[in-house]
Order: sequence, then C-alpha cells, then structure tokens
Amino acid sequence: MNFPPIDFLPVNLQELHNRGWKFCDFIFVSGDAYVDHPSFAGAVVSRVLENAGFKVGIIPQPDWKKPVSYTVLGRPRLGFLVGAGNMDSLVAHYTAAKKLRSEDAYSPGGITGFRPDRAFLKYVEGIRSVYKDVPVIIGGLEGSLRRFAHYDYWSDTVRRSILLDSKADLLVYGMGEEPIVEIARRLEKGERIRNIQDVRGTCIRSRGFPKDASAGGFIRLPSYESIKGTDPGSLEKYAEHFMIQQLNADPASARRLAEQSDGDRWVIQNPPTFPLKEAALDAVYELPYTRKAHPMYDAAGGVPALKEAAFSLISSRGCFGGCSFCAITFHQGRAVTGRSAESLLREAEALIRHKDFKGYIHDVGGPTANFYRPACPRQAGGSFCPDRECLHPQPCPYMQANHRAYLETLNALRNQGAKSRIKKVFIRSGIRFDYLAMDARYGNEFLETLCRYHVSGQLKVAPEHISPRVLQVMGKGAPETYEQFKRDYGEINRRLGLKQYLIPYFISGHPGSTLQDAVALALYLKKSRFIPDQVQDFYPTPGTLSTVMYRTGLNPRTMKPIHVPGAREKRLQRGLLQFHKPEHRSLVLQALRQADREDLIGSKPGCLLEGRSRH
Repeated sequence: MNFPPIDFLPVNLQELHNRGWKFCDFIFVSGDAYVDHPSFAGAVVSRVLENAGFKVGIIPQPDWKKPVSYTVLGRPRLGFLVGAGNMDSLVAHYTAAKKLRSEDAYSPGGITGFRPDRAFLKYVEGIRSVYKDVPVIIGGLEGSLRRFAHYDYWSDTVRRSILLDSKADLLVYGMGEEPIVEIARRLEKGERIRNIQDVRGTCIRSRGFPKDASAGGFIRLPSYESIKGTDPGSLEKYAEHFMIQQLNADPASARRLAEQSDGDRWVIQNPPTFPLKEAALDAVYELPYTRKAHPMYDAAGGVPALKEAAFSLISSRGCFGGCSFCAITFHQGRAVTGRSAESLLREAEALIRHKDFKGYIHDVGGPTANFYRPACPRQAGGSFCPDRECLHPQPCPYMQANHRAYLETLNALRNQGAKSRIKKVFIRSGIRFDYLAMDARYGNEFLETLCRYHVSGQLKVAPEHISPRVLQVMGKGAPETYEQFKRDYGEINRRLGLKQYLIPYFISGHPGSTLQDAVALALYLKKSRFIPDQVQDFYPTPGTLSTVMYRTGLNPRTMKPIHVPGAREKRLQRGLLQFHKPEHRSLVLQALRQADREDLIGSKPGCLLEGRSRH
C-alpha cells in the first residue's frame, strides 16, 4: 500500500486554505478526538466521502457550550454529519454503577469532559443555532442503537428515537459508507434533504403515517406511548417492539418499519444495507489514512485509544455469535465479511514503514477474531436467517465452521514478517471457542498455530458464566465447551513448552442470574484458582436483547418471566466474583447470608469467606 503524501483533513480555516479550498462540502462533527485511522468511525466516513470526490472537514469535540465552535470551518456547502464517537457518549462517561469514569480513551490525554452527555442533542442544537437551514445527518453507534424508542438506563426511562429528540434531518444506521455516499451524491444533484426518504440504512422523520403504507410494505411497531410505561402490558409491548426489529434486520427480507411517537410524529426505518463485499471492504481500509492523531493533541500526550489500534489490522466485520448482551449485530449486522489476505498484507507493509512501528502487529481480528468468513452460503450472499440464530440455542446444521482462510492469512503475515521488520503477529480481539470446536478439519491446527505464534503470554476468552441456564439466557454455549477448550489449550502449550495462560471474562448481575448462580460461579473461580482482577457488571445499553430483559423482566425469545437482579443484588453478585478482596468482605457476607450459604463462611477448605457464620 503505497500512500501518496497526505495531510489530515482540515479542522480549521487555515488547514482548509492550505488545501486550496474555499469551503467544505461536508463537515463531520465528532464526539471523539480526531484520529485519522480506520478504527475511528469519523475518519472512515470522512475518507470514504473524500474518495467519492467531496471536500470534507472535521470539527472534533467542539465546545458544545459555545455555538461559535461550529463555525471554525465556515458553512458547509451540502451538510453537517454528526457522530457521537466510537462509544455511546453515556457509556464513555459512566460505569455500570452510574459513577463518572476517570478517563476517556477517545479524548486527548485520556481526560474526561471533552464531550457532552447525549452528544447528538447538544451538537445538533449547536449547529442549528448558527446554521438553521443546513442539512444535519446523524449516524454511528449511538445513532444506530437509539434509532427507535429505547430504554435509557441512565434516566431509567424509555426515550424517543434520537432522530426525533435531536431534530436532525436524517439518521444513518449501521455501517454507513454506502448510504452516506448515496445521500451525498443526491444532495450534490440538488435534491432536498427532506425528499431523500428511500435510502437503505437510514431512518427518516414523517408527519403522519406514510401515504404508501397501505401498499403493504410497512410493519407498524408498537408506538412510543404504548411501550414507555412500566405496567405489564407496556413491558410486553416493549419486548415485542424489539423482537420486530430483530426479525427485520436481514437486508434480503426486512420490511420498512414505522413507529409512532407523540401524535402524528413517526420514525420510518428503511431496510438495512447489504454488507460490503470483500473488495469494497478492502478499499475502505486501504484509503490514505495518516494513521495518527492530529498534531494538536501532541502536547496532551496524544489519544490513548490509538495506542492499541495503531498497529492492529481489522480483518472482518459483522458477528454471528448472537450474545444477548452485545449490540454489535444491531450495528454491524450478523453477516460476516472478511478482508482479503492481499489487502491485509498491503496494510501490514504500510505499518512497517510507520516511524513508530516496533515490529509487533497487536491484532488481526474484528468483533470476533475467528469469525473471518461467512457462517454459511446464505451469509456469503450478505443475508442471514431472520428467525433463528447461528449458534444458539444449538449450532445451525447449515453452519460451515472453517478456519482455513484465517490460517492462510495468518501464515502469510508471518511469512511476510520473515522478510521484514515484523517480529510477532498477535490476536487479541477474542476467540469463540464453541465455533472453534465445531471445525473438525482445521480447529486443532488453528489452536496449535494460535498458541505457537499468536499469543502474547495470555489469551483472553469470554466464557461469561458457568451456569447452563444463565448461559442460555446470554445466548452462549454450554459450560462443558469452555472446559474442553481450557484443557486443549493447556495441553498444547505444555507440548510446545510454553507458559501461556487463559484470562477468562465473566459477567455479574446479568438477567437470569440469581445469587445462587453467582455463588456457584464464585466457587468455580476458587476451585480453578483464578480470581479475576476485573469483573464486568452487566451494563444495560441500548440495542441489546439483555437490556430488554432488564427493562421488562421477560425473555423476549420466549416472552416468559425472568429474574432481573436489582441494583443491590448486582453489587452483591459482583462482590462474590471478587470474594478475595478485603473491600468486598461486607458484600460477600451479605450475599452468602441472603443466598442461605453461610456454610461457605469459615476456615474449612472451599469456604469463600474466612470467619464464623451465625450458626
């Protein structure tokens, strides 16, 4: 990949004039600092538009309290694009316990306070205050997950669609390269933004139910008014509302969805875009990114999120894992598209020439590293089954688990390393061991290759729990699968003479998990002699099935009631998983007593807490 000399996209008038421009066609307002790297959504969308022939500027993290912040590049000719950043702005600010975070990895120096809560609302309001008639298009992760009415954990309410709340003109959901280029070209031809209503991967606002709805092309979602309450009927409607969206996520079969909110205001969702084909995905990642943070952040020490991403290769998009607590499928889709080995090799050559490259490629992966190719012939066409999942509750019989292409790509990168400055190629983005176990032909070869060449002393995996019932709710496989993987991993490393460890991740407080389940998991951790330094307390974020469970107390897959730990029980469950920490002693004591497991208090082997029980 031989990049021509390239500058950052302009962030002020001086940089705009340095390019010989008098104006920008589009200005991207971002909740993240400006990092010109393909791991950052703002950079990808902006470079894609630039490649399509448009002049694009970026206003990163404007001071939302000062409207003048939106004027630093002047008035755009065609419109503003607004993205809250790579993370939801509220997740970026608050922990699952609703406490303020001390760092923001996507801001200069990791300092918090550079972006507002509910970034879309502030940014669109600021833009409208200075440019009332310029089109404003919102998108990205926060827009995708909030495109319809949604449960908002931080206010404990159901909020309207972000499109209505922000008063933007158009919302692009999912991976937006193709929709944003189509919209840009139609604006360029003089089409009014209010007339652009049929682009795949977009949501539009409407006054009144669409006139062509009688043609049968729409599915009417339960209204905002019908799902915002806490009575049983409203909660059932909320679960139904989410499942209709999930059943209409397949680009080949999805129908337009219509949601009524506040009288005659409606949000209309057009069907999703088809995932990019391999060649198109290659082209996106081979655009001429500088792969650096803008120099204006040098004094602050740069942008922390770039550290790990700078020398990593994104090999795929999409995920067919089906984890209930994950929003990736709601944003990227379930159909996996992998890049070509040739494209990844070209990008690796570009990394080698980077002045800060030390010889290590930190990752070759995506949402799930070993989901590198589509799961089945249907996915290969960009589609998937709308009414069943690939791995849950049992693996689909049409799934074709195959690691051959990923093995060949990793082998090619290692061979390239033998002729270049690449010392080691790591995989850090996560392995689905249940999918690995399904590959009878290449699974063992892949695991041995992984251990021999691609692990940096420890491999992170996500069994999430050990209770079969909780794992079913989570959309995960049986605990025996992880136990077999752990044995296989240990045996291969012993045979290779390597001291490499598994670092498993577990979730506490997930819907369906009781205190008894948390006690069982704590006992498992004690027996396995692994007590995690970090535990992920379940975080109800928009766009996940688990959040629907948390809100409604129902499992949307079955519509049957499910146990939902409240705030106090969530603290107790988290404390149990770190029972060895002195600061959690009081929580563990309360949890064991509440679970009627005071037999685990004492000095006997197997006890979780030293001391004496009441008995």
